[in-house]
Amino acid sequence: MTRIVDLTLPLEDGLPALGRLARPVVIPHTTHEASKRYKQGTPDDLLTFTTWYLGMLDHSGTHIDALSHNDPDGLTIDLMPIEWFMGKAVCLDLRHVGDRGDIGADDMEKAAREAGVQVDGHIVLMCTGINARHWPDPRICSMNPQVTAEATHWLHDRGSRVHGVEGPSTDRVDENLFVNHRICRDLKMVHYEWLWNLEVLLGVGEFQFQGIPLRIAGASGSPVRALAFLHD
Repeated sequence: MTRIVDLTLPLEDGLPALGRLARPVVIPHTTHEASKRYKQGTPDDLLTFTTWYLGMLDHSGTHIDALSHNDPDGLTIDLMPIEWFMGKAVCLDLRHVGDRGDIGADDMEKAAREAGVQVDGHIVLMCTGINARHWPDPRICSMNPQVTAEATHWLHDRGSRVHGVEGPSTDRVDENLFVNHRICRDLKMVHYEWLWNLEVLLGVGEFQFQGIPLRIAGASGSPVRALAFLHD
């Protein structure tokens, strides 16, 4: 039996976002009542419809960065290999790091050992507990831990080119250093941000993951529907 766990933050109007990024706009566009004027169908069987307007950045909600996000010469999201966004994965328990803490290489090593997985090309997800502690308080945008340079190199040394975090960033954005982002730029790594529900994955070991981006021509990232596939 395969159990599917949804790791996606529901995309809603006005979701918290970093101060330098616009919040998404998700509002009704056409209602069933308003659509009656189009007289679709027949007088005794009108076909009404509803549509919604989405106005948002390519880094809204649960999303993946493209290589081009920080590298002017990097691939845009529509040109990146689709294989990057699926495959074997592990979720590491890093809740002990706490708000605005530093995730170091030692933390990664210990968490991987406790998960019973030797990281070797895995998509590595990091459960830090900030969603449970702070959502939906907008202050969550300044509470995420820092994925340090040492932790980022730890991932790269083990063949992991994709990782993912809860919260809005892998870096403490208010410090304006963007350590993880700069190393990802140089080493051609990417990451998911605003993952959800990661606690469900703790202790399950290796699983299959998919977080497929939209094929947006020229975009620097994309919202995704992130899913974990667990074999019970």
